[in-house]
Amino acid sequence: MGNVGLLYVGAVLLINGLMLLGRVPARAAAPLNLFVGGLQCVTPTVLIIQAGGQQNAILAASGLYLFGFTYLYVGIANLAGLPPEGIGWFSLFVAGAAVVYAGISFWHDHDPVFGVIWLAWALLWTLFFLVLGLGMERLTRFTGWTVVLFSQPTCSVPALLGLTGGYSTGAGAGLLAAAVAVLLLVAAALLGARTPAAEPAVSTT
Repeated sequence: MGNVGLLYVGAVLLINGLMLLGRVPARAAAPLNLFVGGLQCVTPTVLIIQAGGQQNAILAASGLYLFGFTYLYVGIANLAGLPPEGIGWFSLFVAGAAVVYAGISFWHDHDPVFGVIWLAWALLWTLFFLVLGLGMERLTRFTGWTVVLFSQPTCSVPALLGLTGGYSTGAGAGLLAAAVAVLLLVAAALLGARTPAAEPAVSTT
């Protein structure tokens, strides 16, 4: 069930990245944020109820709320025209938690691919903090491109692989995932530098 939610997180990250780049209005992005945010709150709740007290299952589901709350917050803020600082500072909390979950993936779950994915998410939410919480608007285009380029490799692709039984992990796969992430960051920096400045969206995650 977690892979189902992750599939649609890829969609909402793509839309929100385009919002940062000024391609999608903030209000137009709000409904999908609310849909996916709701899904990412219902899904872990169901998984935890079904876990029957199994700590590993509860731990695996717990991180999903980080994203569910983020997207609900963004959707509500965009519709209500709220200032972005609250989302920015909440993103700092999410980034810190993502680093912890990355460590869990590496050393508890022995899943280096998802360890890299969690670190990629930690980077994304750190950028959201810098842009929204601290008002570093010069990073907006770089952040937008990073979100767009990370949205599918860190969400929809592993979700589809998990749903079809094609997901595999290991040291080699983890190194490949890290290399892909670095290349995507370089591409985001190049695209951000070459893209004309766009009107920043009110809320951006």
